[in-house]
Amino acid sequence: MFAIGEFARHGRVSIRMLRHYDALGLLRPAYVDPSTGYRSYTAGQLADLNRIVALKDLGFTLEQVGALIADNLGPAELRALLTMRRAELQTTVAESYARLAQVESRLRGLEADVPPADIVVKELPAVRLVALTATAASFTPEDITPVVRPLCAELGRRLPDADVRPAGRLTCLYERNQESEDEVLVRATVPAAVDAGGNLNGLDVIDLPATRAATLVHRGPIDQVLPAWQAVARWIDENNHRAVEPARELYLDTPEDPADWVTELQEPIS
Repeated sequence: MFAIGEFARHGRVSIRMLRHYDALGLLRPAYVDPSTGYRSYTAGQLADLNRIVALKDLGFTLEQVGALIADNLGPAELRALLTMRRAELQTTVAESYARLAQVESRLRGLEADVPPADIVVKELPAVRLVALTATAASFTPEDITPVVRPLCAELGRRLPDADVRPAGRLTCLYERNQESEDEVLVRATVPAAVDAGGNLNGLDVIDLPATRAATLVHRGPIDQVLPAWQAVARWIDENNHRAVEPARELYLDTPEDPADWVTELQEPIS
């Protein structure tokens, strides 16, 4: 048997933690000297210790650990719990990175000073688009991003089955849902030579009229586009124009590395 210090070393835990587990009834010593109170443990108890620590590190409270141990979980069950917890942690990490990106985007909005010369007023011709539409709960990045990416991917999957050949680049349209205070209609679109009013494999055919638009080229990840859009908004306000929906994001270049993306922002004006 091992003295408590030796067992703690082999188990890679603290002596204080072993005493705590003992007090909670999670891991009793194999033997306690009646005269000294010294605790001793067997090598076989390392498996019990590993089970406790693994469950605790998976995010379970010690009370929950006790209940799970009472169920006599084996390695297979622990492995399943680990797999589930890993997926949860990966999601949490991804969400944390996304939040950090949005914080950085907001800070850039405070620091950015886009020269007026970078904003170009263009005449956009009338265009016929094939579109797939979804609804986002609001304009916040947390609501928009999870909608846009799968929507664009789904549009790409449906085009071949609809026998549609894009005649231009992917463009996303954004406009408020008139039936809701916050909701946003998001449309993933491509220009195409198709008949008007059709519905091809669940895709809509829509016509956008010719219009003037304030445009700005954004270089970098699309989830950091906020400062560029706000620069366009400031320019529109300072030049006494009025924005007209839908706003457009024309994806000029979308290489594998999002840092190298090139997107033209188009805000129709009147």
